[in-house]
Amino acid sequence: MIIKILLFKPATNKIQQLKRIVFLLLLCFLIFHSVKSQITLNIVVKNLENNKGSILVDFRDGKDQKLKDYTEKIVDKKCSVTVRSLSPGKYSFKYFHDENNNKELDKYWIGAPSEGYGFSNNAKGTFGPPDFKETIFEIKKDTTIFCTPYYFNF
Repeated sequence: MIIKILLFKPATNKIQQLKRIVFLLLLCFLIFHSVKSQITLNIVVKNLENNKGSILVDFRDGKDQKLKDYTEKIVDKKCSVTVRSLSPGKYSFKYFHDENNNKELDKYWIGAPSEGYGFSNNAKGTFGPPDFKETIFEIKKDTTIFCTPYYFNF
């Protein structure tokens, strides 16, 4: 209703004309800004050992604040996770191959993971997870990231 009045009702003075111009410029800016910040990230986890279970992804911002968890099915020993509506910026994620769908990273009796796992940038740690800074990546446009999980095989 407001837009109809602003666009189709004749302005009676200069102040009304100026208000209309400012409103339309603000509206154009908001539309442009919302379209500009709609980035899509595709995370492709490949070379999985099997098609059992699913992939669980813990997606975070560049300051290690959890944004969202994702769960996707595996097809042909790979999985694709799509993260939509991101703004340009720095992000990180970790994931694991939940073969038995119990929503936990299972471990051997010595503490090593018995299911495949990985981190963004394919970062690897020594005797534990990598430093968070090693997993941070920056996106400015629609992006696809390919990851290969690590499996301990005893």
